[in-house]
Amino acid sequence: MRDPISRDAQLVLDLASTLRHDGAGGVADDLTDPAGLTAWVHAHPHTLPGAGRHTADPHALTAVRDLRGAVRTLFAHAVRPARPSPADGARLLPVPEALRRLNEAAARTPTVPVLAWDEGGEPVVGRRPVPDGEDQLTAVLARAAIAFLAGPERERLRACHAPRCVRYFLKEHPRQEWCKPSCGNRARVARHHERHRRTG
Repeated sequence: MRDPISRDAQLVLDLASTLRHDGAGGVADDLTDPAGLTAWVHAHPHTLPGAGRHTADPHALTAVRDLRGAVRTLFAHAVRPARPSPADGARLLPVPEALRRLNEAAARTPTVPVLAWDEGGEPVVGRRPVPDGEDQLTAVLARAAIAFLAGPERERLRACHAPRCVRYFLKEHPRQEWCKPSCGNRARVARHHERHRRTG
């Protein structure tokens, strides 16, 4: 049975997955330049505000890459005592630094109070982001990460340890060990070759 994945969880997993296996034994980064970030944002029209109009600049790229580093560190922290993704072993931030970056990113879009007053009800004050806040994209991503990491879906977070994979994923059924079937196939082939190497 597959458990549904919330929009926040999917968005933050997609952000973490911008570091991925490159098909040749290394790690590829989809966010190497502003054009890469622009393309990634455009691919998320239902979860990111103004995605179709967004054009990233170097400042936004640096902010999102810094946030991604914090998110991947906190993912590695969340999957303990299991190992983190192989892409993260040498580049993890100290957890307090990752938390500081995440919280600062979440605060980058200012909010204003808004009053709602339904007929016959009491006035209620809420908050709304200021349009075109300083760094709305990073703030939205950070808030999605906070919602995911503080919520129950975090318990399903795993690092895929198939050969050459660097992804994190949400476990969708009790026997799931890898992020996708192709990773499971690679892991089984690698185990088979290792067994034959030892006995051969």
